[in-house]
Amino acid sequence: MRLLAAVAAACALALAPAAHAEIWGFVDAQGTAHFAAEKLDARYELFFRGGESFDTAEGVAAPQAEPPAAAPAPAAARVLSFLQVSPGFRLVQPQVREAAREHGIELALLQALIATESGFDPGAVSPKGAIGLMQVMPATAERYGVSGDARAPVERKLKDPRTNLRAGARYLRDLLRMFPGRLELALAAYNAGEGAVQKAGNRIPNYPETKNYVRTVMQLYAMLQPEPPAAATPQAPRRVRMELPGPGGADARRNMPPGLAAVTPLEGPGAPAVVVHD
Repeated sequence: MRLLAAVAAACALALAPAAHAEIWGFVDAQGTAHFAAEKLDARYELFFRGGESFDTAEGVAAPQAEPPAAAPAPAAARVLSFLQVSPGFRLVQPQVREAAREHGIELALLQALIATESGFDPGAVSPKGAIGLMQVMPATAERYGVSGDARAPVERKLKDPRTNLRAGARYLRDLLRMFPGRLELALAAYNAGEGAVQKAGNRIPNYPETKNYVRTVMQLYAMLQPEPPAAATPQAPRRVRMELPGPGGADARRNMPPGLAAVTPLEGPGAPAVVVHD
């Protein structure tokens, strides 16, 4: 059973407002996308709001309202379009899917967390020393079996996508188990540490960075959810057009299959007949 099955109902109310939420972002000089739930500094521009579209052909474009007649594009397609400007996004998708399957984490959640943490840059290093796709601290990696040596210290190993994803996904899995049914607390713990969440009375700590982080991941997670399959609709009777030779065809021989309408000849001598099956 997937780990998130138990938290889906509890998170439904928290995810519902995200359909109309704002996501801010920018693309840096290396082509890496950065996300936030609010404008953190002058680089961030609003590129997504419910009911609006964006274009990343020239970085982060200002949002423009869609024409009334146009059907809105799925939110997932918009976010993925923005993510695809990051050079590492497509390269690491096989490893991301592998980590999601191996540790029972929903793919959309893992993608949302990685997008928020590193913008899918395997070489990202934070000012606090968090490394790689999932911004794993070396001490956390060591807790999950990543050991270094003189030739390959932990810091270097964490820049390998598969190593980083295995350690980070295991940590996220354990946090989901630690805070069952409270996805927002698991995310807050991933950002600020489980001790900070527990010290806050099992609430999101009153840190602006952590609050922004949780909102950003939750909003991206909601947008990256796969579209539900369309309900099957009864098909209207199909018209089958069949061309037959002119004189001497099936109608002339009176051996048309039952259920076919009478042959209606097209205009002009020698023109083929058209049989219509309703």
